[in-house]
Amino acid sequence: MVKIFKTPKIHKVYDTSTPWGRFKTYMAFLWGDHAYLRLGFTNAHWIDDKMLRANQPWPFQLKWFQKHDGIKTVINLRGQRGSFYALEKYACARLGLKLVDFKVTSRDVPTKEAILAAKEMFERIEYPALMHCKSGADRAGIMSVLYRHLHLGHPIEDAMSELGLRTLHMKAGKTGVLDYIFERYLTVGKPQGLSFVEWTQSEDYDPVRIKSDFKGSWWGTLLTEKILRRE
Repeated sequence: MVKIFKTPKIHKVYDTSTPWGRFKTYMAFLWGDHAYLRLGFTNAHWIDDKMLRANQPWPFQLKWFQKHDGIKTVINLRGQRGSFYALEKYACARLGLKLVDFKVTSRDVPTKEAILAAKEMFERIEYPALMHCKSGADRAGIMSVLYRHLHLGHPIEDAMSELGLRTLHMKAGKTGVLDYIFERYLTVGKPQGLSFVEWTQSEDYDPVRIKSDFKGSWWGTLLTEKILRRE
């Protein structure tokens, strides 16, 4: 019997320690991360006077946010691989900004542990802060809902407005599972008298089952997965 082993994916390492290395990283960021689309568009919105949500910032934009808005902390929701992260880590170090990595996905239901970890992060970081994913729409959206509810104490019904077309979030496709999490709480957890945190820590909260119960529309899925190619 022939066994076929899947070749592990090799992630490219970006060098920002030399001018040439930074130039190549900028080029990879510009084209590979579609950063040319974000040169003049930040999708930036203040949630309150302490938290700014946005799409993936360029280093020069981080400098601008620091100078004009007093940003002290940058929350990266995308993970720690890629040209974007190499440049962001380099820029934050140069500017003296605190970089916090908190990876979130746009098509999965967060675990019980992730909900508590988000609450703890919002309590310990230094403000004002900037929180971003790639487009500033989906992952930044769910984390903005959690920030408003867990940190500011806003009702889920009000906090859910952070997931909307105003910030380019698409509810109809697979990314609509982010809305469904909170809709599920309002129809299942809240009627039981449970707070959102209590519900997410209960046996009723099963991320795998909740995701399987959600069904996005065909046209929304086509838009988010094939046309917009949301990360």
